[in-house]
Amino acid sequence: MKTKAVRLYGKKDLRLEEFELPAIKEDEILAKVVSDSICMSSYKAATQGTDHKRIPNDVAENPILIGHEFAGELVEVGAKWQHKFKAGQKFSIQPAIYYNDGPVGVLSAPGYSYQYIGGDATYVIIPKDVLVQDCLLAYEGPGYYPASLAEPLSCVIGAMHANYHTTPGSYKHDMEIVDGGKMAILAGVGPMGLAAINYVIMREDRKPSLLVVTDIDQARLDRAASIYSPEWAKSKGIELIYLNTSGEDPVAKLRGLTDGEGYNDVFVFAPVPAVIEQGDAILGHDGCLNFFAGPANPEFSAKLNFYNVHYAYTHIVGTSGGNNDDMVESLEMFGKGLDPAGLVTHIGGLNAVIDTTLDLPNIPGGKKLIYTHKNIPLTAISEFEEKGKSDPLFAKLHEICQRNNELWSVEAEDYLLANAQDI
Repeated sequence: MKTKAVRLYGKKDLRLEEFELPAIKEDEILAKVVSDSICMSSYKAATQGTDHKRIPNDVAENPILIGHEFAGELVEVGAKWQHKFKAGQKFSIQPAIYYNDGPVGVLSAPGYSYQYIGGDATYVIIPKDVLVQDCLLAYEGPGYYPASLAEPLSCVIGAMHANYHTTPGSYKHDMEIVDGGKMAILAGVGPMGLAAINYVIMREDRKPSLLVVTDIDQARLDRAASIYSPEWAKSKGIELIYLNTSGEDPVAKLRGLTDGEGYNDVFVFAPVPAVIEQGDAILGHDGCLNFFAGPANPEFSAKLNFYNVHYAYTHIVGTSGGNNDDMVESLEMFGKGLDPAGLVTHIGGLNAVIDTTLDLPNIPGGKKLIYTHKNIPLTAISEFEEKGKSDPLFAKLHEICQRNNELWSVEAEDYLLANAQDI
C-alpha cells in the first residue's frame, strides 16, 4: 500500500513524499492515520536532527516519519494480534515505548525513530515494538481528535501523579498532589496548561481546594477563563483564579492568595528561569515544584532556595511524558466527559505539516491539529469566519464552532472529514 508522509532526513530537512509500505508481518498492524496533533517535541526533533536523542544516526539514508500524537483506524491486523485487535477499531498510540530487557530501547519512539510509523502520514505500520509493550490503545469514544490529544493529556496526568510529599519522621514519599491543597500552574494557559486545568477540574479522586493559573498575556488568560470558567471549577469544589503576573512583585501576589502559607503543588509550564524561580519562591512547607516544560538548551539552569530545601522540606521533580497507565486514564477521562477541544486553535492538512512544524514556536495559540488525508492550509479557528466569506468549507466550520463556544468539536471534525479536499 502507498502512503503519503512527512519524513525527516536531517536538521530542518522535512519532505512530504509518497512511497510504498512493505507488506505487514504477522506481528505487525497496518493502520490508517486520521488526525495528528503537532507537538513542540516534533519541532525540537526536526531542528536538531541526529543531535536529538530519539533520532537515529542514519536518517539521511533511512528517513523517519514524524508526529507522535495521532489517532486513526486499524486496517489489517497481523495473525499474532488478531486475538486482541480487529480491522475497523479506532486507536491511539502511547509513543513512549519501553523494552523488557532493560533500558535498551527507552528512547525509541513512533514519530522519532521509525521508518514506517509516525503521525504525519496517511497509512502506517504499527511495529512489534509498540504492540508488545501494550502501547497500541483501543479508543471507543467519539471522533478522532480526542484520541490524538490523549498523549499530551497523559503527560499532564503523569506530572500530577509524579509529584510527592513527605511525612514528618518518615522516609516514605507520598506520591500525588495534595488532596484539598493549594496548587499553582505557572505560565499555564498554553496548550499543555489548558490540558492541566481541564484535568484538575474534571478529576474525581483528588483535587486541590485552590487552583491559581498564571500568565503574562491577559488575552490568553481571558480565553482560558472562557473555556474553563471559575464558576465551573467552583461547581466541582475548586476555587479557580486566573492571575496576570506581568506587574510588580508577582510572588507577593501569589503568596497573598494563600494567606502567606504558599502552595503544596506548583507546576511550571514554561522553560524560563524567572518562572522557575517564581515557583520556588511560592512553595509552602513540604511543597513540590514540578518542572514540566522541557528546555531545548542542555545548559539550561535556574536558581533554587536551598535554605528552604533544608528547613522547609521543599523539593523538585521533573516529568517528561506519561506512561501507559496515564494514556489509559486519558482515554477513560474522555469517556467521562472530558473534552480536550479547548487545546485546539488551528486545523490543517498533511500539506501544512512541514511549515507548521518548522515554525511552531512562532505560531501563536494552542494545538495545531492535522487531518492527514486532507489538503487544508493551516488555519486558526478564529480565522474561519473571514475565510468563510470565500470558502464554503470554512463558512460551515465557523457556523459549527460558533455553536460550540468557538471551539473545535466532533461535529466540526465530521464535517471536515466529509467535505475537505483530499491530499
